[in-house]
Amino acid sequence: MAKFVPVGSFDIVIFGVTGDLSKLKLIPALFHRFLDGQIDRASKIIGISRQTLTEEEFLKFAYDACVKSALKGGAFPKAKWAEFVSMLTYIEMDATQQCQKWAELKNLISDKNHPCIFYLAVSPHLYVPICNSIAETGTKSENARVVLEKPIGTDLQSAIEINQGVRAVFDENSIFRMDHYLGKETVQNLLVLRFANTMFEPLWSNNSIDHVQITVSETLGVENRHEYYDKSGAVRDIMQNHLLQLLCLTAMEAPISLKAEDVREEKIKVLRALKGFDAQSVLKETVRGQYISGHIEKQAVSGYTEGLPDKLKNSTTETFVAIKTEIENWRWAGVPFYLRTGKRMAARRSEIVIQFKPLPHNVFGEGIREPNRLVIRLQPDEGMRLYMQIKEPGPGILTLKSLPLDLSYAESFAEVSYPDAYERLLMDVVRGNLSLFMGHNEVEAAWQWTDNLLQSWEEANQPIVTYMAGTNGPLQSAMLLDRENRAWWEEKA
Repeated sequence: MAKFVPVGSFDIVIFGVTGDLSKLKLIPALFHRFLDGQIDRASKIIGISRQTLTEEEFLKFAYDACVKSALKGGAFPKAKWAEFVSMLTYIEMDATQQCQKWAELKNLISDKNHPCIFYLAVSPHLYVPICNSIAETGTKSENARVVLEKPIGTDLQSAIEINQGVRAVFDENSIFRMDHYLGKETVQNLLVLRFANTMFEPLWSNNSIDHVQITVSETLGVENRHEYYDKSGAVRDIMQNHLLQLLCLTAMEAPISLKAEDVREEKIKVLRALKGFDAQSVLKETVRGQYISGHIEKQAVSGYTEGLPDKLKNSTTETFVAIKTEIENWRWAGVPFYLRTGKRMAARRSEIVIQFKPLPHNVFGEGIREPNRLVIRLQPDEGMRLYMQIKEPGPGILTLKSLPLDLSYAESFAEVSYPDAYERLLMDVVRGNLSLFMGHNEVEAAWQWTDNLLQSWEEANQPIVTYMAGTNGPLQSAMLLDRENRAWWEEKA
């Protein structure tokens, strides 16, 4: 069992502390790490927001967030909570403006030798103004770090502007660009699977792999994010970051070390080799979809536009996207990569499916119907399954069946309470470990490919097709693979 290694004292300043990210992820993550002894009481957690709250109201907000979070069983630890509360402080302030509150913040920040983490849980257009305020008010210390949430911008140009603006205040080695998917156990295990097991390396190329599928599907709709999501869509919200990160880790060459710069270098090579689109190919190789009313777990749900304000009722924003692309290098030439993501789909799951080529010669006749597959599941139940052919027991005709060798985290590590992605990544920020965070070149390379896709859609006047909520997406998505005698992997219950 891996041990929780305590980190040194630190201060974390959360801008936008009253938002959903802070309530659902950041405050509970810090509390959980405190419960496991990774954070000591000398650390400080300072919340910044424009919302008017008394100290008592802020502590009630934090308490409700932690009570509702997924604590690992048992009663709420009130004694530990009383200790944790002593670390919390709230300041009402517009962080884009210079004001007397900055002096109050500076006084709260501890020893300048401690890491001071500025977590920007705000809209990306506020990143540069807040960083400028940090610099102009003298709040930044030598050991200061800044965390930026995805997405970094809305296109390549805005991403460049944000990166340049933040880098004018913070060194690149002090900037932590957060994509929480990189903190998931199975995502990290993907590197171990590939580079710590010699058996897979000879198979990990176009010599043995037929195609790769990467799926991130959600049963949720846009909830209370209408204004943001309608300007973003599935491509900017999920494809540009989560899906491309998973693709990079699946396809990258072995780095010379696990240092951040070495891992980033190999991921950037994948992004630069990723095949682009034009007005003709985008019509054949991509699908844009939007969900209409349907049922999820027997509950009726309304369509995307039905939940929008009147001014957005005619929206053509995509809530689903599926694409076929390729990586144009020697290892992967000719291997299709199919990526899809969508909201209001049949199941919540994120997974990578490596489908191997069929046998060159089948001596079993009709016995083999399924190819070998490696299914890497990120959520909801993290684990890996390698589907192989076995003989069904019994006398008579030799009958084969495809069954998985199953590595389930829940079963294999039943006694281990391991931290979630945000918990792990926050501790990496404190340690100054950049390995699981994106560099500015990586973000910009991802946006360059994404901008090409969006521009090609515009030039081709790409139609948006509908799919019923509670399904696996539009029919056109299935046809994207069907015309090449392939199909999306939908694991049987």
